[in-house]
Amino acid sequence: MTAPTRDRPPPFAVVATDLDGTLLRGDLSVSARTRAALARAGAAGARHLVVTGRPASGCRSLLERLDYRGLAVCGQGAQLYDVGADRLLSSATLHGPTVRALVARIAEQAGPLKLAVVTAGLSGEFMVTPGFESRLRHGWRLAERPADLWAQPVDKVLIRHEGLDDDELAALALEVCAGEVTVTHSGEGLVELLPAGVSKASGLAAAAALLGFKSADTIAFGDMPNDIPMLEWAGHGVAMGNAHAELRRRADETAPSNEEDGVAVVLERLFPPAAGPPATAGPAGDGPAPARPTADRPESRTDAAHP
Repeated sequence: MTAPTRDRPPPFAVVATDLDGTLLRGDLSVSARTRAALARAGAAGARHLVVTGRPASGCRSLLERLDYRGLAVCGQGAQLYDVGADRLLSSATLHGPTVRALVARIAEQAGPLKLAVVTAGLSGEFMVTPGFESRLRHGWRLAERPADLWAQPVDKVLIRHEGLDDDELAALALEVCAGEVTVTHSGEGLVELLPAGVSKASGLAAAAALLGFKSADTIAFGDMPNDIPMLEWAGHGVAMGNAHAELRRRADETAPSNEEDGVAVVLERLFPPAAGPPATAGPAGDGPAPARPTADRPESRTDAAHP
């Protein structure tokens, strides 16, 4: 492959990555090799776009450590988050009575469920019922009564069951919910109910409309079933070596695992070192520096996030 130059468009204009299990290692760090590969892609003219299941409130510190200041797709596609301005450009919430009824119907068939919710908005909280996990993690808030979960609008509901694995519980929830909400799962014990129509593909498409790129311009990396819509929307979908079997089956290629810097391995192949003096790359989430296009400042395009 010929090394890219400023006069030659990059093989992909957008590098869309999941965070947990994909860009991040198990300790939530990003390796120097991966940072260098993202910088090389940025120097060639490609944008790094984070597309994560975490709500905006749950990924601020991670994005700060990446020096990421552009647009991020959060909450499984429910939120467009302007990281630099620390504000939501758009968000979708669940209809409370509908999702409560669906949770009750799932429990009727499966038996008792352990529940958690992410409350809506930029200051959203992770609230859990007793027993959702063996211990209450830092930042979690305990709902003493199930009714406390629904005291505020919620972006997502998480369900767990002691006798069913994630694939089985997700399949049952899909059958019960019948399109009234989106059902996905993003990690062990994380079967999620989201607003109908919300997925990483819908969030990525909204970002594309705002920033002016196409699916064919995009390479996407992921590791769990919640990443399947994103990988299928993108022009090229990459599963990590540690990915769920169904995601690997649907991806265009499989990279090494997140612990083996799989994102970097693929980007190094696609964006080899440019000939001549190296270009200066902007921080993750921005384009190449110093010529930053208007689309790198989503705060100037807020109306486009609300068609």
